[in-house]
Amino acid sequence: MTTDPNPNSGRSLDEASLKVPSKDPKKKNNEKNEEDLSDEDLALKQQLELYVERIQDSDPGVQKLALESMRQEIRTSTSSMTSVPKPLKFLRSHYGTLKAYYETMGESDVKKYLADILSILALTMSAEGERESLKYRLLGSEGDIGSWGHEYVRNLAGEIAQEYTKRQIEEATIDDIMELVEQIVTFHMKHNAEPEAVDLLMEVEDLDLLVEHVDATNFKRTCLYLTSSASYLPGPDDMLVLDIAYTIYLKFEEYPSALRIALFLDNLQYVTQIFTSCNDLLQKKQFCYILARHGVAFLLDEDMVADDDDREALQDIINNTKLSEGYLTLARDIEVMEPKSPEDIYKVHLLDGRASASANVDSARQNLAATFVNAFVNAGFGQDKLMTVPSESSSGASTGSWLFKNKEHGKTSAAASLGMILLWDVDSGLAQIDKYFHSNDNHVIAGALLGVGIVNCGIQNDCDPALALLGDYIGKDDSSVRIGAIMGLGLAYAGTQNEQLRFKLSPILGDAKAPLDVIAFTAISLGLIYVSSCNEEVAQAIVFALMDRSDSELGEPLARFLPVSLGLLYLGKQESVEATTEVSKTFNEKIRKYCDMTLLSCAYAGTGNVLKVQNLLGHCAQHLEKGETHQGPAVLGIAMAAMAEELGLEMAIRSLEHLLQYGEQNIRRAVPLALGLLCVSNPKVNVMDTLSRLSHDTDSEVAMAAIISLGLIGAGTNNARIAGMLRNLSSYYYKEASLLFCVRIAQGLVHLGKGLLTLAPYHSDRFLLSPMALAGLVVLLHACLDMKSIILGKYHYVLYFVVVAIQPRMLLTVDENLKPLSVPVRVGQAVDVVGQAGRPKTITGFQTHSTPVLLAAGDRAELATEKYIPLSPILEGFVILKENPEYRDDR
Repeated sequence: MTTDPNPNSGRSLDEASLKVPSKDPKKKNNEKNEEDLSDEDLALKQQLELYVERIQDSDPGVQKLALESMRQEIRTSTSSMTSVPKPLKFLRSHYGTLKAYYETMGESDVKKYLADILSILALTMSAEGERESLKYRLLGSEGDIGSWGHEYVRNLAGEIAQEYTKRQIEEATIDDIMELVEQIVTFHMKHNAEPEAVDLLMEVEDLDLLVEHVDATNFKRTCLYLTSSASYLPGPDDMLVLDIAYTIYLKFEEYPSALRIALFLDNLQYVTQIFTSCNDLLQKKQFCYILARHGVAFLLDEDMVADDDDREALQDIINNTKLSEGYLTLARDIEVMEPKSPEDIYKVHLLDGRASASANVDSARQNLAATFVNAFVNAGFGQDKLMTVPSESSSGASTGSWLFKNKEHGKTSAAASLGMILLWDVDSGLAQIDKYFHSNDNHVIAGALLGVGIVNCGIQNDCDPALALLGDYIGKDDSSVRIGAIMGLGLAYAGTQNEQLRFKLSPILGDAKAPLDVIAFTAISLGLIYVSSCNEEVAQAIVFALMDRSDSELGEPLARFLPVSLGLLYLGKQESVEATTEVSKTFNEKIRKYCDMTLLSCAYAGTGNVLKVQNLLGHCAQHLEKGETHQGPAVLGIAMAAMAEELGLEMAIRSLEHLLQYGEQNIRRAVPLALGLLCVSNPKVNVMDTLSRLSHDTDSEVAMAAIISLGLIGAGTNNARIAGMLRNLSSYYYKEASLLFCVRIAQGLVHLGKGLLTLAPYHSDRFLLSPMALAGLVVLLHACLDMKSIILGKYHYVLYFVVVAIQPRMLLTVDENLKPLSVPVRVGQAVDVVGQAGRPKTITGFQTHSTPVLLAAGDRAELATEKYIPLSPILEGFVILKENPEYRDDR
C-alpha cells in the first residue's frame, strides 16, 4: 500500500477501511464475500485512477482510449440507479482535477468526449444551482443522451428548466437548449415517462412539440395527464394545455374525448369541427347524447350531418326528447314505478307519540310541504298519489281537492308540482296541466304556467310549446300570473340563449311600473336563458334595472336576485366579468358590495382559482356592523370556486369550519349552504356531521340552512343516515312550523325521484360542469340566504329552480338502433390513475350488475364483457354499444 503511484491521502484510508474484515463473530460467514467485493472495488478504483492519469496524457490516442474505457465503466454501472454507482463514487475526488484539465485543452473531439464524462459526473458532484451537468452537455458531443440512463436525463431536464428561466430574463438565445429538449422529450415518450415530457415542455413553454411526439400507444396517457393538470395550472396555461390535448385527440380520431374537452373549453367551433371531421353516424349519435347531458343548445347543419332524416334524428337526441323514456326504462328495471306519498317518506310511525300526533293536523303550511315532497319524490314518474289521481278514484279525493287544500300562493306551487311529476314528458305533461288554465283563480293559472316551464326544462322542441303557451301571459296585470309565466320561460329555455325571449323579457326590466318581484324574476329568467353567455344586451338591461331601483326597493329581500342574475351571465367566465364589475361600483351602496361579491363568485365558479378563494375568505374575515349582507354571497363564492377539484374541495370544507367558529352571524348562516353546494348529491360523512350539529343551532336561520343543506348533500341518494337525521329533526321541531317545513323539503330532496336522480352539476367523470345545473343551484342558495322572507314567505316556488339541475344518475346502454340493451358492467369507486405506470385498474371494490344501473357520486363503470365496444370512454348517461367484430364466444 505504501507504493502508491498516485499520492492521494484520502485513498489509503478509504482502502484500509474497505479491507478491514468484520470482527463480529456473527458475521464470520460473510467475511469472505466482503473481502472479494472489496478486491473488486479496489481494482475498479485503481483502474479509474489510472484512466484519470491517462486522460491528462499528451498523446491524443491514449487520451481517447482512456476516455472510452472510463465511459464504458460509467455506462455499464449506470443502468440500475438504486444507489450512487461506484465509478461516480470513486471519481468524486477527481472531479476538480478533470474540470481544471478540461479548461486547458484545445478544441478537439477528445475535449468533447471529456465534456460528456464531466456532464455525467456533475450529476452527483456539482454544487446546487451551478447547472454544470447541462453546461458540459451543451459543450459535449451530439451523442444519444438516453444511453446514460434515466436519472441523468431527469437531472438534465431539471437544469434546463432553471436555465430557460434565466435566459428568458436575460433575453438570451435558447436554440441550443431547445435541441436538447427535443432529445429529452423523445426519450421520455419512448420510455413511458409522458408526465415528465409534458412537465419539461411546460417549463420551456413549447407544448406544441408534444403533438409530434405522441403516438397511438401513449396519447391517452399523455392527454389524461394534460387534462388532469389543467385544474392546477394558472390561466392562460390551463386553456393552452387543454387545447393541446384536444389537438392530440383529434389527431388520433378519439372524438368523444375531444368533445369533452371542447365542452370544457365552451368552444362550439371545436364541437362543429368534431362533427365535420367524424364520418361515423353512430359516433355522432354518441356525441349528441354527450351534448344533451351537458345541456348545450346546438343546431346541426348539412356540413355536420348530410342526410336530412339522420340530422333530424340526431337533433332529437340533442333536444333530449328521449330522456323521459330512458329514465322510465331505468325506473321499471329497478322496479320503483309505484308512486309514493309524502307519508311514505315521513315514516311518522317510527317516531314517538307527540310528533306523530301533530303530523295529522291539516295546516296549509304542512300541506304545502307535502306538495313539494310529493313533487320531488315522484319527479319524472308521471304518476303520484296527490295530483294525478283520477277524480273518480275510490278514495273520493280528486286532484282538485289537493290543490285547494293549499292557500293562495300555495296553490301556485301545488299546480306547478304537476309539472315536476311529469318532468321531461312534454306531450303528456301539457295535456294534464291544460285543465288548470281554465281556472278562475290567478294563483292556479300562475302554477299551471310554471308547471309548463318545468315540464319543458332541458327539453327543446321545434314547435316551442312553452313559448307559445307562456308568451301571452307575460304582460298580464296580475303579478303572480306574470311571475309564473316568466319563471316558466326561464326554466324551459335555460341555456338556450333564445333571442325571441330577450325581446319579450328585456322590456319588463325597463318598465318603471312593474313591481319589484316581477322584475327580479324576469332578471333571473334572463340570467338562466343566457347563462355563461356574457351577453352585453342582457347585462345592460339588468344593470339599468338595478340603477332604477329606489332605496326602499333595494332593501327588499328579492332585490338580491338582480345581482345574482347578472352573475349568471358570466358564470365561470373569469376575466370577462371585469367590465361589468367596474359598472357595479357605481350602484347604490346598499347593493354595491353584494353585487361585487356575487359577480366575483359567479365568474370564478368551477375554476378552482385559489387567489379568488383567498380574496373571498378575506371578505369573510371582516367583522362588520349589522345589516351588511354581502358576506353571504362571499361564503357561497368560496364553495363555487373550490368545487372544481377534490383537493380544493377538501380544503374549502376546512376553511368553512373555521368560518363557523370565528365568523359573524350572517356568515354562519351561509356556511351550511356553502357546504351543501360543495357536496351536492354527495353525502360525505364529515359534512353530514357538521350539518347535523348545525341543524340544532340556537339561531333558527342557521338551523334552517343546515337542514336544507342536509337535503342537498343527500339529494337523490336515499341516504339512510340523512333520512334518519331528518326524521329525528321532524320530531325535535314538531312545534316550530317554519323549521318543520324545512325538514320536510329536505326529506323530499333526499328521496328525489325515489333515489334515481342527482343535482350534481358535474358529470362525465367529474370533468364537465353543466352551467345550467350550477345556475339553478346558485339561485336557490341565494334565495336561502334569506329563508324567512323568500322560501317561508310567498315565494316558496323558487324551490323549483332546482329542476334545472335534476338529471338521472344512470348508465343506460343502448344498441345501434338506440334501443335499451342489457349488458354486464362493473361499478366501483373511481381510482385516479393519472401518471401511473402500466395499465392500472381504474375502479376498486366493484360489483357487477346488468345495465341500466345507478351511479353514485365518485362511482365509475366499465363494461364487463368483450362482446361490445362502448362509443364513449366515460360510461355515464346514455352510452351506445356496437358489437365487437373480433369477439369470439368461447362456448
